[in-house]
Amino acid sequence: MIIDTHCHLDNKQYYEDIHNVISNALQHGVKGFLIPGADFNDLPQAIKLAEKYDEVFFAVGIHPYDIDMYTEEMMEKYVNHPKCIAIGECGLDYFRLPENEEEKIANIKKQKEVFISQIEFAKKVKKPLIVHIRDASNDSRQILIDNNAKEVGGVLHCFNASEHLLPLSEHNFYFGIGGVLTFKNAKKLVEILPKIPKDKLLIETDAPYLTPHPHRGERNEPFYTTFVSQKMSELLNISDEDIQLLTTNNAKKLFKEFSSLS
Repeated sequence: MIIDTHCHLDNKQYYEDIHNVISNALQHGVKGFLIPGADFNDLPQAIKLAEKYDEVFFAVGIHPYDIDMYTEEMMEKYVNHPKCIAIGECGLDYFRLPENEEEKIANIKKQKEVFISQIEFAKKVKKPLIVHIRDASNDSRQILIDNNAKEVGGVLHCFNASEHLLPLSEHNFYFGIGGVLTFKNAKKLVEILPKIPKDKLLIETDAPYLTPHPHRGERNEPFYTTFVSQKMSELLNISDEDIQLLTTNNAKKLFKEFSSLS
């Protein structure tokens, strides 16, 4: 059994065949799905799926690229839904900052403010965080520690193989491992994987993005977590069955609502 802790099933790429995508995953042992909140406009579709399928849950939050949309009122609107189990994906992304220096400084400042606001909101509603980090490891780590995010914990989505983030395992944070692990150029992640505490490993797809080998170039989907599990098994010298059991138990510890799945 595998739980895909990060899949954008509310994405328009799935509108025509979402039932087949979920059914195919279920047939291959993927028994749980978490749709992260990145954009408030997609949440109605996420809720629709969560209400239709027992195995589907969702989160509410704002991605760093969409910080101008953020309001706590919108968070409040969705957070009490019984299938809303996490806050995010929130965090910092310095990959596409404005070229103008003043705009760049202002953007980073606002990203931090919105990130901190979502951490505080998560603590208020007692739900774990889904954290997005790109080219911002040091600032992200410090914000999570300084704002006592360990109170709720969470997952570092699409873990970027930064050693600077490994200490967060001691602050109740898990590490989401996806299709990047199977890429030929993923040497850094391959090297650092054994350093991650086993009880802090999670599996994800980030579907429809970051499709694992041998399906690169195709639309990603939760069924492809099986390729991530197999690669993790190979690298850690642990049976695929045990990797699935380990990561599923970890997901159930962090996102307790998954405990009802079997």
